Amino acid sequence: MRRLLLLGRPDCHLCEAFEQALREGPLPDGCVVDHACVDDRGEWRMRYGRRIPVLLDEDGRVLAEGVFDPAALSAGMRP
Repeated sequence: MRRLLLLGRPDCHLCEAFEQALREGPLPDGCVVDHACVDDRGEWRMRYGRRIPVLLDEDGRVLAEGVFDPAALSAGMRP
């Protein structure tokens, strides 16, 4: 199972739209998405605070940001 991390903020309309599109998928098989507030860690806030929503893979690589694109996500997750 591959764990992805969606960084966003409460009451962020872009984050809510991204999350809704992510739920509607399709996500690559075997993926689970965890959610976190970008402000929970100083490193996240500095690196991604102005770029949210940001979807990261298990290695911290940015898979998507701003607008969810299922095709780009699938292409970015290929081994």
